[in-house]
Amino acid sequence: MDPSLLKERELFKKRALSTPAVEKRTAPSSESTSSKKKRAKLEQGGSSGSKQNTDHSNGSINLKALSGGSGYKFGVLAKIVNYMKTRHQRGDTHPLTLEEILDETQHLDIGLRQKQWLMSEALISNPKIEVIDGKYAFKPKYNLKDKKALLRLLDKHDQRGLGGILLEDIEEGLPNAQKAIKALGDQITFIIRPDKKKILFYNDKSCQFTVDEEFQKLWRSIPVDSMDEEKIEEYLKRQGISSMQEAGPKKIAPIQRRKKPASQKKRRFKTHNDHLAGVLKDYSDVVPGKQ
Repeated sequence: MDPSLLKERELFKKRALSTPAVEKRTAPSSESTSSKKKRAKLEQGGSSGSKQNTDHSNGSINLKALSGGSGYKFGVLAKIVNYMKTRHQRGDTHPLTLEEILDETQHLDIGLRQKQWLMSEALISNPKIEVIDGKYAFKPKYNLKDKKALLRLLDKHDQRGLGGILLEDIEEGLPNAQKAIKALGDQITFIIRPDKKKILFYNDKSCQFTVDEEFQKLWRSIPVDSMDEEKIEEYLKRQGISSMQEAGPKKIAPIQRRKKPASQKKRRFKTHNDHLAGVLKDYSDVVPGKQ
């Protein structure tokens, strides 16, 4: 081939490589476009749903999202009760009007129907809210003013054999409860239940006495792990010791009165032959076989 033609071919190749090529794309069909839109909507809905779930898991309730339904009403009620409990625990025990409560809980924008429901039904029937002269206050299980009231309550429970009181019930009704409990010191004691809840008891120091060491050894030397209550009772009887049940007051069985037999009334038979009275003859006294 002619060298000049070869040179022109090489130059043409170089120009072709340096020039960018643009491809013409085919127009997307309507079906693929609608499927993409649906997929985008689903992804958007899923992301919003996951966002709402994270809000609930964090403990914050979006009351506006529940607006219009019963969930919104009960959400407002729960927030009011929790707020009244919190202010009672910090020492604010004076009652508030509904408008004051809604103002302090930032719910002044609720509708008239929900306000009416709170006033006429929800708040007055709630066991943790009491109505005082048209106003509302928190109602704890034990309404305690100070540490002396707490000590009297624990002492009363101890004397009546009622045991202790849950710490959460005391914290609910006594403002600044932890400070009062710390100030009482060894006048009270507490135990922790298997469910990790603390129970406070009155520490009756009159019951604290020393037991002779020899008596303690005798007490601990008698094994009772393999014995049930019936065997222990039988053992005490053999030793001439009466059990607590026998020493207690005996129940007197009520006297059963005999029921009087009901008087047998003569049965009356209805007669249908009154118009033949004096005509018919009575044969009831005649013995059979005799004429």
